[in-house]
Amino acid sequence: MITRRQLWALLALTLMWGVNWPMMKLSLQQLSPLYFRASTMLLGASWLFVYVAAQGERMKPAGREWLTIATLGLPNVLGWHTLSIFGVQELASGRAAILGFTMPIFTVLLGAAFFGEHITPRVRLAVACVSLAIGLLLWHELQRLSGRPAGVAWMLGAAASWALGTLMFRRAQLTLSPLVVTVWMLLLGSAVLWVLALSLEPLPSPSTFSARMWVSLVYGVLINYGFAQLIWFGLARNLPPATSAMSVMAIPLVGTLSATVITGEMPHWQDWLAMVFVMVAIASVLLPTGALRRGTGAAQSPDA
Repeated sequence: MITRRQLWALLALTLMWGVNWPMMKLSLQQLSPLYFRASTMLLGASWLFVYVAAQGERMKPAGREWLTIATLGLPNVLGWHTLSIFGVQELASGRAAILGFTMPIFTVLLGAAFFGEHITPRVRLAVACVSLAIGLLLWHELQRLSGRPAGVAWMLGAAASWALGTLMFRRAQLTLSPLVVTVWMLLLGSAVLWVLALSLEPLPSPSTFSARMWVSLVYGVLINYGFAQLIWFGLARNLPPATSAMSVMAIPLVGTLSATVITGEMPHWQDWLAMVFVMVAIASVLLPTGALRRGTGAAQSPDA
């Protein structure tokens, strides 16, 4: 039974990660994607490291755990966080969120393809719903003269990376807590992103940033990579899988609705219908008992 405190924490978490999608879009109006990811990830992971260490957690990986953490960071951080920021740059933020949260379906499909997990009729329903959602969003992008269907590919690649990372995370042999592993993945990933940003993008000029830009950056550091992570890992130990699934389904809805206020993006009928299909798909793979519930339970947090 979920407590009132857990319910409020789950509501806050859903709002934090839902609003993060249009906040990222706002940041990209004045900052290139790699510099945005590198800066917010490094600063967020750094203060999270200090906070977690102060709670008495063991922070230093032992022996081959360093290699395992680096390997896990490839899909979970460099894959998901990098590809998704390029997707947000190309697409409306709500649309990017809808596509990003096709991840649970990719988790089941990759689990069946590479880890021998079982495909059920509900998974087939999920695949059909996601295919319809992707078709709707691609159709709208291709209809527009300024459409950018490449953004759909970025987001689907990001969702597949996150799914692969989830499967790898669940099978990893680590003695550190999942939160500590996540902090290290973010720190190592941000180092790689800084190298890429310095090599590929022009240096930003913070003196030209608007007040809204600074607010969006602070949001990314303190909320997305900070408080939301702490809330998620605090809840993940005790929440029923079905409750977590409902939160995951609500994040793209919050992202789409909040984008109308934050960035002025107005969703089209294709977005709403695609969101319904994706929510049905997520429910199909996350809500059943048994193998599917175990197969989609992610140690990683559903942030962007």
